[in-house]
Amino acid sequence: MADHSVTFTTDDGKTATVTVPTGLLLAEAAQRAGIDIGQPCGGQGRCGRCAVQVTAGDVRRRSTLRLSPEALEQGFALACQSVVEGDVSIFVPEQEKIERKLTTDRVAAEVSVPDGYEFTWSQSIRRYNVNLTPPSMDDQTDDWSRLKTAMRLQHKIERVSCSISLLQRLGAILRDGEWQVTVILDSEIVDEETVYTLIDVQPGVSDEEEALWTAAIDIGTTTVSLWMVDLVSGKVMAQAAEYNGQIARGEDVISRIMYASKGSGGEELQKRVIDTINKLVEAACKRVHARPTEIIKAVIAGNSTMIHLLLGIPAGSIRLSPFVTAVNHPPVFAARELDLHFSPDARVDCLPGVASYVGADITAGVLSSGVDTTDQITLFIDVGTNGEIVLGNRDWLVTCACSAGPAFEGAGVVNGMRATNGAIEEVWINGDTYEPAYRVIGSGKPKGICGSGLIALIAEMFLTGLLDKAGNVNLSLPTKRVREGAHGGEYVVAWAAETASGEDIVITHVDV
Repeated sequence: MADHSVTFTTDDGKTATVTVPTGLLLAEAAQRAGIDIGQPCGGQGRCGRCAVQVTAGDVRRRSTLRLSPEALEQGFALACQSVVEGDVSIFVPEQEKIERKLTTDRVAAEVSVPDGYEFTWSQSIRRYNVNLTPPSMDDQTDDWSRLKTAMRLQHKIERVSCSISLLQRLGAILRDGEWQVTVILDSEIVDEETVYTLIDVQPGVSDEEEALWTAAIDIGTTTVSLWMVDLVSGKVMAQAAEYNGQIARGEDVISRIMYASKGSGGEELQKRVIDTINKLVEAACKRVHARPTEIIKAVIAGNSTMIHLLLGIPAGSIRLSPFVTAVNHPPVFAARELDLHFSPDARVDCLPGVASYVGADITAGVLSSGVDTTDQITLFIDVGTNGEIVLGNRDWLVTCACSAGPAFEGAGVVNGMRATNGAIEEVWINGDTYEPAYRVIGSGKPKGICGSGLIALIAEMFLTGLLDKAGNVNLSLPTKRVREGAHGGEYVVAWAAETASGEDIVITHVDV
């Protein structure tokens, strides 16, 4: 199979050339060249946002969905649907940047817990100071047995296990601490007996008031959030949030599952979310003046697909009938197994999910809100990229799920986009002239319409008579803003002269 040269040039002037075989997708060629082209639909050719321009040579287009005749004439092609068949030069237009104000700069004093929530000490993690008798010619007990004996005599800790990686460091730690150490243990009840797992051993003795750091993590389809919790004080000390790095490969769970099923897509998505978590760990630790290796436990919530992708478990069965997960409650694992930047043997516990589309995030929400303990019939609603509803009380609970976020983030909407710079986030329409006024995130020229803008726009159109109850655009009104378009009746929110793309921003009957 012949090899071909592909040269990519980005809108900011970056150029990269890579040699690839015939038949390779442009999107994959771009990855090899170090050029990141977003694929919000997971590489299915449905969103059109990976469009690039062929400036020399040509490619074979498997699909031209979402490309207008004018765009095709100008040489545009979908990177996820076009393959290399010869030497070619590609121009990559400006990608939709994921920018917004996040909470990575929030200080400890600004992190508050909602009223009604109180810290309850029911932790399995414990820290103990241990004094060991040094070895001698008369006492040649091995280091591990010596430590276990000291823990049993001083703290009545009987059954305890330890990882190989910790044993590899144990001897040096004991001697560095001159046989005085601090041990951190996790515990669980097995057959009515407490069983301990050694998480960390630190040289020297610790202050009882010294922080014991854990992380609570919520892996959302769109956003990953992390809270630093001190188990000694019971306080949430810092918070950080960032867009899930997987979002460039699919805006919803189905798109992610589809992308993960192709080649090394699953490995890429796993690395992207782990990198996101590690970035948040660094940010939160800086706020509390701690090292990431001081985090000795993490609890993770997320929908079933996010947990599968984090753990590198194939998620294809979630998408296909009868919609079964590989696992609802994964086993506890050590941070080093996934290269999470905590203490190497930190215990990581993924909360249990319920079903393929009702995951651990809903379990966490129900438990923390107390829906399962009240006598009142209560409705719990989680509207994110995926939407879930739980109805019930202490006696019974029923739940259902649907896709939610993409409808408000632009998936399938001609000029839809996320709430980033350039997005129209608010719209007002004059009821007499039908002329709109709008507010743009970042105050620049508009690039599209985000979720809040879509809701406001449709509401205003309905209130002013531009839309009827069936969602049809009223084309009989005396305004140039309404017209017949490629997708039926449409309303022009912003004329081409005032937009960043130089094209009209519209909302169509199909969008509504």
